[in-house]
Amino acid sequence: MKYCVEVSGLAYQFGKGDPVLRDIQLQVPQGAIYGFLGPNGAGKTTTLRLITGLLRMQAGSVQVLGQSFPRHRLDILRQVGCLIESPAIYEHLSATENLLVLQRIYQCPRSYIADALQTVGLAAVAGKKAGQFSLGMKQRLALAMALLHRPKLLILDEPTNGLDPNGIIEMRELLKKINREQGISILISSHLLPEIERLATHIGIISKGRMVFEGSLEQLSGLRQQVQGCLLDTTDNTAALQLLSTYEICVVTDTGRIQLPALPVAAIAELNTHLVQRGIGVYGIQPVKNDLETIFMDLVNA
Repeated sequence: MKYCVEVSGLAYQFGKGDPVLRDIQLQVPQGAIYGFLGPNGAGKTTTLRLITGLLRMQAGSVQVLGQSFPRHRLDILRQVGCLIESPAIYEHLSATENLLVLQRIYQCPRSYIADALQTVGLAAVAGKKAGQFSLGMKQRLALAMALLHRPKLLILDEPTNGLDPNGIIEMRELLKKINREQGISILISSHLLPEIERLATHIGIISKGRMVFEGSLEQLSGLRQQVQGCLLDTTDNTAALQLLSTYEICVVTDTGRIQLPALPVAAIAELNTHLVQRGIGVYGIQPVKNDLETIFMDLVNA
């Protein structure tokens, strides 16, 4: 498998404070949408700043598009589009004029401006002042700025911050379209698990400066198949709890239902038999499986 970003042994600390990053290992497959997840303060933005050269590396190695970043920095940046923190948008200039400033820096064809605005859905307001744009439109203009020079890799830091639900959906669908139609690899950081689940093909989870998971969305979803326990519904929960206590089985009843820990199938069948023999009707035994939110919280709180 080819990777457009490979990070190994990355570590960083500000001044004499505690380390912000500890031995980060990260691989972004070529052509993927890689969701970089973690709570606020976990180290996501610091990692992206190191990958893009906005911070000087202290330890570890970074390869982008098959090249060592320290050695080939300028060549790499010509092929990477970045949107990290607040975009530098000139509000007194139109959308076209904002892109014209960057077009002169990148020295790319002027025709790329119209193409970028068309891609992000701003072609109809190309001549409108950016100061009159909504937040969602400004985010799309910032994305057009990152796409202007037709990069092979997009690196985006929390691009949906501050957007309303409709704006989040629009940004998600736009990124999926860019990845699908233009073949651009995308590395996107976020603390919003449900949004990344709908967008990403691969996931990396960071917590307290350490990577706690990396793999495909399918691999993360596979953890949901692990049964946490089962829910037990009976005609007399009080009597059922008394019987369970004699078997020293730890149960949870916060929801008004009896939640059993993970037990072998044979043990559950035997328990059911004992309940029925005591005259306690059992009308429901339902497995409880992990959801992604539970998995995420277990990983970051480990």
